[in-house]
Amino acid sequence: MEDIQEKFKDTIQQVFEAEIDEHLGYIKHDNNGDRSGNSCNGYSKKTMKTKFGKAKLRIPRDRKGEYEPQIIKKYETTSNGLEDQIIGLFSKGMSKARKWGNCADSRWETPSFR
Repeated sequence: MEDIQEKFKDTIQQVFEAEIDEHLGYIKHDNNGDRSGNSCNGYSKKTMKTKFGKAKLRIPRDRKGEYEPQIIKKYETTSNGLEDQIIGLFSKGMSKARKWGNCADSRWETPSFR
């Protein structure tokens, strides 16, 4: 069970990183971000309740405070079945880069994976 929770956490974390890259318009540590006026500015912590227990996540922040997470909204504290979608995708043997693009729940936007 701990292994499944870790996979859930890792997958969500990768989506957060892709979302912040998309928001900023460049990938982390890219020179295009120099003097852009906005950049990644650390992380805040969030604990989510999942059916496998609590998952401690790191939510990226941007300097201007404009980044809003899409996969898990700012004040959400439960996963609302997201772990079932991720487990279903893992069970099909999909690569991590393709997982998010195939999630069926239209509530979340699909970040681009580079």
